Amino acid sequence: MLKVSGLSVSYGGLHALADVSLEVGEGEFVTIVGPNGAGKTTLLKAIGGGVVPAGGRIEYRGENIAGRPSHARARLGIAHVPEGRKVFSSLSVLENLEMGSYRSAARPLRAEGLEGVYRLFPVLRERRTQLAGSLSGGEQQMLAIGRGLMARPDLLLLDEPSQGLGPRIVEIIFEAIAAIRRARRLTILLVEQRVVEALELCDRGYVLETGRVTLVGERETLLADPRVQHAYLGA
Repeated sequence: MLKVSGLSVSYGGLHALADVSLEVGEGEFVTIVGPNGAGKTTLLKAIGGGVVPAGGRIEYRGENIAGRPSHARARLGIAHVPEGRKVFSSLSVLENLEMGSYRSAARPLRAEGLEGVYRLFPVLRERRTQLAGSLSGGEQQMLAIGRGLMARPDLLLLDEPSQGLGPRIVEIIFEAIAAIRRARRLTILLVEQRVVEALELCDRGYVLETGRVTLVGERETLLADPRVQHAYLGA
């Protein structure tokens, strides 16, 4: 479904990504892990259309979309849930969710999509008339994920969904991501610093360090790799 080849991104002459290549197959759950500053968020922004690559290809269903704007990629079925949540603070929870369903394929299924999000995150039903800016950080993250799901995407990009959240809320978020996968077999590309939780969810993973892919493998292979255990698992 997604193939990134030789992707490079620079900011002010500094290389954020250098010759990064990865693949995500239809129905796969792929995780990208790595330390702060590794380029993980930049990679998702490049795939979603938020930054312009200096070089390389981003192929979605066989078509190079590297030059397409983010709204055009969204119409193709790519939903990006960004780092830091970025909900519309002055709109209600319901209005935020409805904003997610602007894609033509999603609009006829808006009511069904809302019920699905409310089942996944019951607190959003309770808060549906509340302004999004008044929600807790965890509730805003639930809203951001719900808004992404409202687009009925084929590929869901999740950027650091656990960022800044307490352990119990993180557990709820990861349980929800697992439930999303079970329900729809949705293709997911997850960027996350919580290495154990992220790798336990995925089929395959990539380790990104200083803008380059340093390891790639199946979930069990990466969890058992001494380099991963030493650098990220405290072993």
